[in-house]
This record gives sequence, structure tokens and C-alpha cells, in this order.
Amino acid sequence: MADTLRRLTNTSSFSVLQDKLENWYRDYHVFSCDQNLNKCCELIELTAKVQGQLFTILNITATEGDHYDGIETLKTRFLPWLGNCFSFSKPSVTDDTSLQLIQDSAEKDRKIRELSFSHESDMKKMEVQLSSTRLQLESVTAELMDAQKELSDTKSKSTTTLLATEDEILQLKADLHSANEQVEIYKRKLETLDDYERQVRLLKDEVSYLNTQKAILQERLVKSCSQSSLPRFSHSSSPLKCDSPTRAQLTNSSRHARLVSRFSDLYTVERLEAQNLLQRYIPDLEMVQRIIFIAATESFQRAKLTYHQFKLQVRKTLSKSHFGPENLEDAAVDYIVRNLDLYDVQSNVNDVISAMNGNPQISFPLEVDFSLISPLIRETCRVAFAMQTLDPPLDLAFASDGELFNGTKYRRSFDSEFTAPVVIYHVWPALVEGNTVVVKGEAVTKRGGLWSRSRSRSSSPLRSRSLSPARSVRFNGKRSLSPKRLTASHL
Repeated sequence: MADTLRRLTNTSSFSVLQDKLENWYRDYHVFSCDQNLNKCCELIELTAKVQGQLFTILNITATEGDHYDGIETLKTRFLPWLGNCFSFSKPSVTDDTSLQLIQDSAEKDRKIRELSFSHESDMKKMEVQLSSTRLQLESVTAELMDAQKELSDTKSKSTTTLLATEDEILQLKADLHSANEQVEIYKRKLETLDDYERQVRLLKDEVSYLNTQKAILQERLVKSCSQSSLPRFSHSSSPLKCDSPTRAQLTNSSRHARLVSRFSDLYTVERLEAQNLLQRYIPDLEMVQRIIFIAATESFQRAKLTYHQFKLQVRKTLSKSHFGPENLEDAAVDYIVRNLDLYDVQSNVNDVISAMNGNPQISFPLEVDFSLISPLIRETCRVAFAMQTLDPPLDLAFASDGELFNGTKYRRSFDSEFTAPVVIYHVWPALVEGNTVVVKGEAVTKRGGLWSRSRSRSSSPLRSRSLSPARSVRFNGKRSLSPKRLTASHL
């Protein structure tokens, strides 16, 4: 109904009708009789259209209401108006027809009264049902209020319990934090205690060395006093030598244990750091492990060569002014132990990187350099150089791809075939003292892997890099052998 009424409002039919009436009134005396009749017919047609739309709205409005809505309005207004219209429009209606219409109207009134009575009875029944429903609703509302009160009590109890639990949790967290702080304090104390123990051991070594020197000096003093009482010709006899332990000999066992522990740390810490760094650029784990193994072996070789050169230079320098109970060899080793900071480790690092760049067994992306693993190379060179001062010195076991697996020298990696007898490649070298294995290395064993890898390498050329002239000049410019830094002032 609302859409029909909106359309009737939007068309402005009554405004158009009023405008046409005004125009017709203004021009009535100008128009002819036919024109005035046409205007009148036009207005009648327009009025009929508007009445048709209004009847449509009346019908829709009546159907939208309830069964008994609008009866009084139709009875008091619409039907009398409709009767009057028919009576005026059709004056030729007979009395019988009017009587019939009156009878129909009375019948309709009777039916309307019956419908109104039944409607009122239905309304009373609905009111009774509504009152009973209200009573039920009030009872349910009362039960709901009781349930809400119980829920509020339960919630308050739960809140109290939760607050108590939160307080306990906070207290436990505070206790845990204090316990962690105590643990940290104890750890620091333990580290301090380890430092103290290390210093005590060093001081004990110093004290034993000084006591030995003191005993030697006292013995030499006694001998000099006893020789002064002998005849003069005895002064020309050769002085007696007494062997006394040097600092290097006294600290040999402690340095041995410390260097072995440091070698193990190289495997567990520096090696893994270098492996993780290389895997960012090289996805092949085997190539990464080969690079690290070759870096370790090259570092030992370069450090051993530098140690022998440094030792020769020290012997040459000490031979001019050496005197004392120890021989020249022990004095040179003792000097090196006391002055390990004179070792030019950066020169060996450059040599190792240069040797690895020309190694045909490994390859490396062009955008990076072997200097990425220079921390591992530097620490390995330092450990290898210090191991040469031991008696006997520590060295790496000989290793080659394709050798038979030796359980006393190596342990298998996690991805190895434990029944394979042949070593495909080595992950970490073994540390030996003469023919005795001190620290085991790590190797990879697989069946048929060596043959398949040799065929694949023979079919594809190896990718290796050699130093460019600019890089070789840069490395050689940085290199300076440690013996050349040795002067008499250091001695």
C-alpha cells in the first residue's frame, strides 16, 4: 500500500487536475462548445483514474488489517457515500431494488455484529492466556533472578580464588627470579673460583720453578766456594753443568691439558659457527665440511712451518749471548713459551686462505671469500703453534679420502653408513701424540660413495679459484714472518 500511495503522491495527480481546471476556467469563454466538452471529458477521465488508484489503496489497506479492522469506517462512511453516488447517478432504480439493498445491508450488519461478538470473545480468551503467560513469565523471572544471585556468588568466590592463585603465581615467579639470580651469582662465583684455581696452579708452577732456580743457584754457590779452596790449576777445569727444568718443562703438563681442551672447543664451537656461516652461501653440506677440514689441516701445516722458522731464528739470536744450566734448545723453547704473543698469526691466516683458493678439491661462490672462516683459521693456527712447544708435540693424524675407517682415530658422523668400511671424506681431523690418539676426529663412511663421486668429478671439471694478482700482492704485502720481528731487545 505504501508503494501505491508513494506513486500517487509522486505523480501529483490532484495538482495537475487543479491546473487543468484553472486553465479551463480562464479560457472557457474563448473555447468553442466542442473544446469545452473535450476539456470536461478530459477532467472526468483524470478524476476516474485518480479514483481508481484510491480504490486500489482502499482495497490494499483493508486487506492489510485484521479480519475485523475497518468495519465501522466502511459502514459509517464508505457504504452511505457509495449508496448516495448510485442513487444520484442512477435515479431510475426501483423501490424493490432499494428494498433489496436495504435487506442486504441489514444482513451484512447482522454478520458484522456476529463477527464482532466472536472477535470480542476471542480477545477475552487471548487476554486470559496473556495473563497466564505473564504469571509464568514473572515466575521464570524470579527463578532467573535467583540464578543470577547464585552466579554472582559463585563469580565472587571464583574471583577471590583467582586472586589468591595469581598472588601465589606472582610469589612463585618472584621466588624463581631470586633463585635464578642466586644461580647466576653462584655461576659467577664458580667462574671466579676456576680463575683462582688456574691462577693458583700458575703460581704453584712459578713457585716450583723459582725453588728449582734457587736450589740451582745455591748449589752453584756451594760449588764455587768449594772450588775456591782447591789448587789454582783446578780453576782451569771445565765447569760442571747441572740440568735444571725450564718454565716450558715445568708447565708442560698443564699446557698439554689446556691445549687439548682448546682443540675440543674448536670442534664444538668454532667449527659449528663456521659451518653455519658457510651454509648461508653453500647449500652442499659435504662441501662445507670439506672446506672446514682442509682449513684445519692447512692451519696446522702453516703453524708448524712458522714454528720451526721462528725456533731457528730464536736459537740463532740466543746463541750469541746464551749462558746457564739449560741447553740452547730448551732455552729457545722456553723463550717461545714465554713470548707466544710474538707469533704472527695473521700471516699464517693469509697463507692458509691463499692455499685454499688454489685447492682443486673445494669450490666457493665467487661473491664471497674464504676470509669468512678466518676466525676458525686464526684460532686453529694459534692452537697448532702452541702445541709445537709441548714435549712431545701434538699433531694431526694423516688422513686421505678412501682410506679404511679406523675406530681408534675417528668416529662416524650421524649420516654415515655404520657398516661401510671406507671413509668418503673427513669432517674433523684426529689429534695424536706420536702414535697415540689424544682426541678422535670425525669421518663420513658410505658404501659405493667414493666410486660414484670419482666418476662424477671426472665427468665435470672442478671449480676452484686461484688468487688474482691483486689479491696475492695484497696478501704478500700484509705478510711478515715472525722471526724477522725478533730482535735482541726481546731477548
